Amino acid sequence: MDGRGCVDHTIFGACDRCDMLCILSCGACGVVPCLRSCSRRFGVVHLAGCLWPETVHMPSPRNFFWSHATHLLRRCGRQPDGVSSQRSLYSAAPIADLIAPPLGANFWGIGCSRRHRNLPAMENQVKGMMSGGLDVSDLKNANTVGGGVGDTFGEDAATEEQPFTPWARIVASGLELLRDPRYNKGLAFTEVERDRHYLRGLLPPTVISQELQVERILENVRSYQNPLEKYIALMDLQERNERLFYKVLIDHVEELLPIVYTPVVGEACQKYGNIFRRPHGLYISLKDRGHVLELLKNWPEKNVEVIVVTDGERILGLGDLGLNGMGIPIGKLALYTALGGVRPSSTLPIAIDVGTNNEALLKNPFYIGLRQRRTTGQEYDELLHEFMIACKQAYGEKVLIQFEDFANHNAFRLLQKYATTHLVFNDDIQGTAAVALAGLVAALPITGGTLADHKFLFLGAGEAGTGIAEIIALEVSKQGKITVEEARKAIHLVDSKGLVTKSRYESLQEHKRPYAHEHPPAHDLLSAVKVLKPTVLIGTSGKGGTFTKEVLEEVSSYQDKPIIMALSNPTSQSECTAEEAYKYTKGKCIFASGSPFSPVTYEGKTYVIGQSNNCYIFPGMGLGCTISGAIRVHDDMFLAAAEALAKQINEEHLAKNQLYPAFNEIREISAHIGAAVAAKAYELGLATKLPQPKDLFAYAKSCMYSPNYRQYRKSLLPGATVPRPRL
Repeated sequence: MDGRGCVDHTIFGACDRCDMLCILSCGACGVVPCLRSCSRRFGVVHLAGCLWPETVHMPSPRNFFWSHATHLLRRCGRQPDGVSSQRSLYSAAPIADLIAPPLGANFWGIGCSRRHRNLPAMENQVKGMMSGGLDVSDLKNANTVGGGVGDTFGEDAATEEQPFTPWARIVASGLELLRDPRYNKGLAFTEVERDRHYLRGLLPPTVISQELQVERILENVRSYQNPLEKYIALMDLQERNERLFYKVLIDHVEELLPIVYTPVVGEACQKYGNIFRRPHGLYISLKDRGHVLELLKNWPEKNVEVIVVTDGERILGLGDLGLNGMGIPIGKLALYTALGGVRPSSTLPIAIDVGTNNEALLKNPFYIGLRQRRTTGQEYDELLHEFMIACKQAYGEKVLIQFEDFANHNAFRLLQKYATTHLVFNDDIQGTAAVALAGLVAALPITGGTLADHKFLFLGAGEAGTGIAEIIALEVSKQGKITVEEARKAIHLVDSKGLVTKSRYESLQEHKRPYAHEHPPAHDLLSAVKVLKPTVLIGTSGKGGTFTKEVLEEVSSYQDKPIIMALSNPTSQSECTAEEAYKYTKGKCIFASGSPFSPVTYEGKTYVIGQSNNCYIFPGMGLGCTISGAIRVHDDMFLAAAEALAKQINEEHLAKNQLYPAFNEIREISAHIGAAVAAKAYELGLATKLPQPKDLFAYAKSCMYSPNYRQYRKSLLPGATVPRPRL
């Protein structure tokens, strides 16, 4: 193979061993060099076009690539100073830029043999490749895409009208393309795409639109009577066609959200081993101690921005589900993308397996986790610490880590331990708190007054209960310009042993002690209601039916418009139903729930039930952190998120006692929340994406992932071809 052959058949590629993108490679001879020492295994390397058109013998490939890339950088007018590695060098100067038109005639002298210096193809280079309009390779690889990750291939920087190249290890084609969920379009591949990517005969001849595919998926999903079967069908779609999955979910979010997430995901977690098909996400167990960083490097995506991690000890209200809890991070991250617009390629679900105390699971032959009792103490802490350090090493300072469904005794201390060293939050504590606060603020126009005028009683003193209590105290403190300690005096907790009081102080867990006040003992909720006479009753107990008829009648006996929030999930664990709340308070209450309920009609008036769902908060929180490049999560960022959500409630909502907007507005809401969170990060000096965009809302919307299909082209270089799939 001589240089001319390489000109005609050049493609981009990646090393078969390390996946590192090479400068250029030869599609004809199959040689794919890379920037690492594994390219030493090639005695001869063919490079492309006029960049280096002849066969080059390379005794030291690493030094060759380094010096060549540095030369190209300088020719492009870029400075390689401070670039510490080959990988970061090519992140700073992607291949599309290295061959861009500004090089022009000045580029002819770089390593070219005389017989190839007049190749006419080099005159137009990339711009002349496409016949219609601006090409993605004209776009600058700036840190402006969904959180600022470099966009070497132009997949996210391009508009939906601009074609881009589907990359795997090589340009994807044939069955490899059909089996890659990131790029598979099924019957929506056009005639031209089928020719270019060797799909003829691998698909039926008809071509249908994405909209028609959505209709077909919905018809199939709706045909199932069992909600778990609907969940399985949607998860299979996600593994098969990623963009179509998100298109279906975004366009029909109100219908499908209860299936993809609560309440159906609870049943899916309980039966996760039975319905397990393909691994999704990363599984880290006690067996992997000392090698967690290696496991993270096994994940194929290198630009991870959002991680959701669980140890499965407290899944929803269902208890210890061990590794079966992986369904929660998967579902959460699907919503980060569908509702918050975070790119799916930048998300990573992780389950940490330290065993389970669930005897039924340990005896279940289909259980996929370690068959041992749950590990605690130092061994547990060391594994978690190794994981947190490895995340920073693998993905940098700005990777957002969300703790999910950790038990109380670990959740609070882990959040406290890592809040000052990592970009981390706990959705069960802070996310639940922010969405509940938004509902309370939204209810004020109905009840009148301010938050400081209310008295709050919680049934449940775990992560959710104390998290909501604390954010209420912070907001009251901020509005009333009083200390947080004073604001806490109007907030009371009831746990499994009754009212939390000073007399129990020594036996209380640390997170309950700030709410231990001087009161006579009250051994149950009804007694506490009679003694304290709260105006706001919030349930986070995880026990269904605990807001009894007597409790609801008592609350409404002294308060004209009591706020009742039954927040426990799933629906079977809700403290009361919407119908019970309106019936027993005689239509007086303002009700919100954690699980979905249908509208309730009482005495001729219809009430729409607002769902206090974390989905309103965490997707926007993730979007705000990524677009601002935040390095820490501050409590004020959650206050900003809650206030932004409350502002979405208008007079039409309030006329129906609806404290939360409809989910069909959720992406717009997430953009507002993301902008508010980003603005607060800039205000606190926690943002690193500088300068701050003038219009954060517009910027947030522009960064959101779109599930619409994209056009596929052949390759980035003129004259290049997609390699025929290997047999």
